[in-house]
Amino acid sequence: MFHHNRWVGFAALSLLLTGCSAGSAPETDTQGASTETAVQKQVNTVAASASQDECLSDSCTSLVFTGDFLVHNLLWSQAAADARATGASDLDFVPLIKAQRPFVERADMAVCQMETVVAEPQGPFSGYPSFNVPPQILDAAADIGWDVCMTASNHSFDQKTDGLERTYRAVEAAGMGVTGTNLSAEESETPDIFTTANGVKVAVVTGTYGLNEQVPDYRWQVDMLDARAMKQKGQKAREMGADIVVANMHAGTEYQTQPNKQQVQIAHELADSGYFDVIVGQHAHTVQPIEKHGETWIVYGTGNNVTEISPVFPGNNEGLMVNAVLGRDANQQWQVERLQWASSLIVDDPAYRYCITSDAPAESRCASEIAAQASYDRVKSAVESMDAASHGLQEWKL
Repeated sequence: MFHHNRWVGFAALSLLLTGCSAGSAPETDTQGASTETAVQKQVNTVAASASQDECLSDSCTSLVFTGDFLVHNLLWSQAAADARATGASDLDFVPLIKAQRPFVERADMAVCQMETVVAEPQGPFSGYPSFNVPPQILDAAADIGWDVCMTASNHSFDQKTDGLERTYRAVEAAGMGVTGTNLSAEESETPDIFTTANGVKVAVVTGTYGLNEQVPDYRWQVDMLDARAMKQKGQKAREMGADIVVANMHAGTEYQTQPNKQQVQIAHELADSGYFDVIVGQHAHTVQPIEKHGETWIVYGTGNNVTEISPVFPGNNEGLMVNAVLGRDANQQWQVERLQWASSLIVDDPAYRYCITSDAPAESRCASEIAAQASYDRVKSAVESMDAASHGLQEWKL
């Protein structure tokens, strides 16, 4: 069993949430504020942890991350076709992402990124530029084994407060923990700490660079990319007993394989603070480098988890599955023992499917040999372009 601890009632932090759209929003409000001192949420998991495999410490735990769930029209058309093939009347997204299962099920905590807001189960649905996608994608994600889904992105406010709250509740209804968006000011001021089945407390601190010029009703609704606020929350998570603290950055220049100045500056500042064990990013919609900065691993961009095929930007169709294995030393401190990556590709012939293109079980490999090799070569070149391999970065081979 997997638990999500959302603590409220502690002394509030002064979070300076900045971004391209949040500056003019009201700062405080009492609507929806929790009066409880603690809320504990149970999250079902299908994880069968393999974190002890080749563990160099007395105890290890594994965290798995991936790119954006970027759900476009053709993906829910595929889900409808897959449902019809089995006689079901609903949308079935499991066939689209079933190749992820052998990797995800090996995690003690698997963390996904929900780029888009979700609609009611029967719609209406819409794609880019203002997403409102089928919530059935979240049920499929939970079925595959994702434990937590981050919801802070530039599309978090595409459907205003209704969409933000609907997405938050849909993630929870699917049986996953949620972090990145908030239903109250108190909630936004307090780190999300998730407890794995083996009792390790993992905090996830998120931030998005902006909201596509949308202005939220309240500044606290979406976690924004602000180094000072994220460091404060990372420190707070440590004080609250988190064993491991992860930072997630929704940032970057779209379709660029190198991180931009903002990404590097904030990632380095977070790493130098000493509060974060690993830093992971999304948003660029293409794979970006992995860097070892001091003792902290930074994954600048995990690409796309799922998306429509782009004939113009091949990198748009690619992503990473990242496995961070952390070990506990004699002083009861956790540190990353090894960081591993596997490459992925979305294909649409004969059907839309997520495929692993690096070494993987047959059930995870569904792209043609030529397409898989070309994609793998691109991803490997991007991932290793900041010399991560010489610092111990490994390919994740099952």
